[in-house]
Amino acid sequence: METMILASKSPRRKEILEMLAWNFEVCSQETEEIFEEGKSIEENMQKIALEKAKAVVNLHPNSLILSCDTMVVVENTILGKPKNKKEAKAMLQALSGKHSYVYSAVALLDRKRDLEETFVEKTKIYFYQMSEKEIDDYIATGEPMDKAGAYAIQGKASAFIEKIEGDYWNVVGLPISRVYQKLKEWGYL
Repeated sequence: METMILASKSPRRKEILEMLAWNFEVCSQETEEIFEEGKSIEENMQKIALEKAKAVVNLHPNSLILSCDTMVVVENTILGKPKNKKEAKAMLQALSGKHSYVYSAVALLDRKRDLEETFVEKTKIYFYQMSEKEIDDYIATGEPMDKAGAYAIQGKASAFIEKIEGDYWNVVGLPISRVYQKLKEWGYL
């Protein structure tokens, strides 16, 4: 496969692509993540993912661009990345003993071949009840601080996950099997 551009600073997405030994470079530009009233979570996320891809396409006009945006939703509340420990604690308390959803919107863009695709993957996560001490101890590890929803399913938070319904890699940060299938359909793989 020719070199793909990952339009994301996410270390997890980079690790997933490295795990698959795909040929890629990271190139990310800042974009505004604005949710439009009256549009669904999925529509807004697809728009954001596509904007992230379009932000780098002029720098790499002959390359396939992959971008992704992930968020956690519990009881109709969107949980992004916590800004501080207090926010992380509030997020983990909101998740404790409940189910939530992880949404990842993916955009694939290839201007040279005039290809563009966006899709959303949704995974349901069930958390065990967590004590205040468990939450505080987890926050003290620092792991929650750069993660949507304030947890890493592939890390220490795995102890708090009762079960998941859907794509594990979506929760990590990139629904790689759907990306793979689309790239195969387009003839990249």
